[in-house]
Amino acid sequence: MAHGLDQVGPRLRAARAAAGLTLEEVAGRAGMSVSTLSRLESGKRQASLELLVPLVRQLGIRLDDLVRADTIDPRVRRPVQRRDGLIIAPLAPEDSPISTFKITYPPVDDLPELRVHDGFEWLYVLRGRLRLRLGAQDLVLSRGEAAEFDTTIPHAMSAAGAKPVEILSIFNATGERMHTHGEHGHLGDV
Repeated sequence: MAHGLDQVGPRLRAARAAAGLTLEEVAGRAGMSVSTLSRLESGKRQASLELLVPLVRQLGIRLDDLVRADTIDPRVRRPVQRRDGLIIAPLAPEDSPISTFKITYPPVDDLPELRVHDGFEWLYVLRGRLRLRLGAQDLVLSRGEAAEFDTTIPHAMSAAGAKPVEILSIFNATGERMHTHGEHGHLGDV
């Protein structure tokens, strides 16, 4: 992970510009020469705590704002869950506003109970065939097909046929709890 020190100068300049202050104003208030501040902003002078602390005080920002990491690790490292024969692989960070999962449904003899919860769900069939019961509709979606529906409509999903089905599924936080924690929202619980 980059440590962010190479961005201190540009971030310092941006904070000064956002505050509407000149080099002279900030340098004077922070007790340093204009040339020192100019060299810090241009990256020609190495930043040190003794130089940065008075500057962040004058600019009303935090030291972390100047030296934060440039990039965070974008990889999602959440464990795959296995529940009731389902394999649920998280594809987004836990605090993501959109819950995205790759879910594998095993072949079953009977369709699971219909359930309802707040929100919307979008799904895409990656492999196999998906049986989607949505209200009075009983549909089979094949690889490459997608569906979007209001999850307040009673619904249930399973593999259609003798092979598992793998889907990408995107839903809101309520839907995530339903799909990944096994909280039941059966028809009688609405």
